[in-house]
This record gives sequence, C-alpha cells and structure tokens, in this order.
Amino acid sequence: MKLLIDVTGKSFMVTKEAVEKADQNGRQKSERETGRPMWVTQVMALDETGGEMINVTTAGERPTVSVGSQVALFKLEALPWATNGRSGVAFRAADIKPAGAPASK
Repeated sequence: MKLLIDVTGKSFMVTKEAVEKADQNGRQKSERETGRPMWVTQVMALDETGGEMINVTTAGERPTVSVGSQVALFKLEALPWATNGRSGVAFRAADIKPAGAPASK
C-alpha cells in the first residue's frame, strides 16, 4: 500500500543539497527494481501549523536543487518503519524540482 501525502497548501525549501543515499558500507544504494542510484535531499516542509525538517529520497539523476530554493515534491510518499525497537517515517518522492517546474516523465 502506498501512503501518498497531499502536498496542497504546503511549501518546501531545500536545507541541504542532495547526497548519495549510502548503505552500511558507505556505498550508494540503488533501487531494487531499476538499479537507479538513490539520493537524499533535506527539505523544510511548511504549512499553516508550522515547519518540519524531512529527508526525502529520490531515485535516478541527482536532483539539481540548491540550498534555500523553493521546490516541488512529486508523488510524496510516507513509509513507516520499525526495526530493533526503533520506529519512524521515511519519505520518498518520484521527483524534486524547483518550484513551478514540471515533473520528469
């Protein structure tokens, strides 16, 4: 099941540029299905209730967004996880683009 997040009324600003998503050995992770490299971009999500920093994973080409820029997240998905007594929510998007730019196909 996919838990897609409605981003209507929310804005996103890059707080840390995309870096390689690394495994426990420091190697860049790849998508299982496609082999595309994975990236993590830190953004501040802001709505009428306040802001929160989140790390958003994407796959494919490295997102070309810079710190301080407003961005759009396409098909943002929440991925709850639990392991070894810890739990949280990971975020994944199909694409991250400068605000106003169309999503990649």
